[in-house]
Amino acid sequence: MKSLQEFVKERRKEVHLTQEEFAERAGVALTVVRKIEQGKNNLNLEKVNLVLKMFGHVLTLVDERLLNSNIGYDEKS
Repeated sequence: MKSLQEFVKERRKEVHLTQEEFAERAGVALTVVRKIEQGKNNLNLEKVNLVLKMFGHVLTLVDERLLNSNIGYDEKS
């Protein structure tokens, strides 16, 4: 599985956009794109999702208990 950092950087390059162009189209500051591509941990989820929406994706919070178990959402309901 690719990291957020790898995913955004690779996809941005696939569409031949600079960080500046991409930030403008996504509606975020250039620093947001730079922080994502540098793998920074202090990211704003709303800003990250504005970036990811450019590729048809979003991030959401996940219950940590599910991450630490073998039970998925489909199996639990």
